Amino acid sequence: MGQTASSTPQPPPAQCPVSHASAAETIVSKPAQCPVSHASSDASKPARCPVQHDSSSSLNPLNQMPTLSQTPSSSQQSLLPVDRVTSSIPRPASPETGEPASLWDYPSPQQFYNALVRKGWETPEEHVESMVEIHNFLNERAWDEVIRWEKRVPAPPNSEPLQLARFMGKPGEMSPKARFWLLVGSIFPKKFNSEPPFDRHDWIVRRPWSNEEVRYVIDYYSAPPEPDGSPVFSLDVRPALDSFGSIKQRIGMATEEIWASFREQQNATSNRNESQPSRS
Repeated sequence: MGQTASSTPQPPPAQCPVSHASAAETIVSKPAQCPVSHASSDASKPARCPVQHDSSSSLNPLNQMPTLSQTPSSSQQSLLPVDRVTSSIPRPASPETGEPASLWDYPSPQQFYNALVRKGWETPEEHVESMVEIHNFLNERAWDEVIRWEKRVPAPPNSEPLQLARFMGKPGEMSPKARFWLLVGSIFPKKFNSEPPFDRHDWIVRRPWSNEEVRYVIDYYSAPPEPDGSPVFSLDVRPALDSFGSIKQRIGMATEEIWASFREQQNATSNRNESQPSRS
C-alpha cells in the first residue's frame, strides 16, 4: 500500500530524523540489505542502519539518537567531512531545554563512519559520503510519503506543519504486513518479492493543531537495480493500525489505489480498441 518508485539522485544530502517509507524506490544490486554496506564480523546480526535508533540509556532523550563523535577513529586513514546537513523534516520544540521547533539534522560522514566502527562494520572510508547521501535521501522520501498520507487528514487553515517527534529502529522485527507479503512471496515467488525487508523504523508524527501523535511504520526493501547498476530500494510507509483514524486512512488509501488501477486498465483497454483498424 502506498508504494512509489524513485531513482536515487546523485548522492544528496547529517542527526537522522529517523532512519530509513508506502514503498518508495531508490537504488542496490544486492538483495535485501541496507543501502549501507554492513559487512560485520558477527554474521548473526540483522542488516540495519549503522546509526542506532533504539531507546537505550545511551540515547539522547530529546531525539532518540546516540551522541555521535566528530573525532576521527584511531584506525581511520583519511579525514571525513564533519558538516551536517539539515533535513526538510520539522521537529517539535523541546520543553526540557527550551529549544524552539526546528528541523532535524542528519549525521555527518564522520559521525556515520564512527557509528559503523562502533558496530564493528568494516566499510571503505571512500564510500561513507555516498552512504550518508543515500541514507538522507531515503529519509526525505519517507517523509514525503508521510505527508502524502497526512493530506487525507483535515487540518485547520494556516496550521503548523507536521512534525517528526520521535523515531525508533526495529531491525529484525518484521511488521505484520511484511510477514504477510513474505508468506505470499514464498508461495508465489515469480510474482511477489520473497525477500524480507532489510530494516524497519517506527516514526512518531505529531499533528501540531491537535497535539495528536500518530505512529508510522516504515519497511525498507531492496529492489532490482537499474539497467546501469544503480541500486534501488523500496520503502513501504503507512500509519500503524493503532487507532480508528489510522484504520480509516489505510482503507481509504487502499480503495483509491484499487480504483486507480482499475481505471488505468480500463483506459489501456480502450486505447487498444481505438488503435485497431475498423473492419467494414
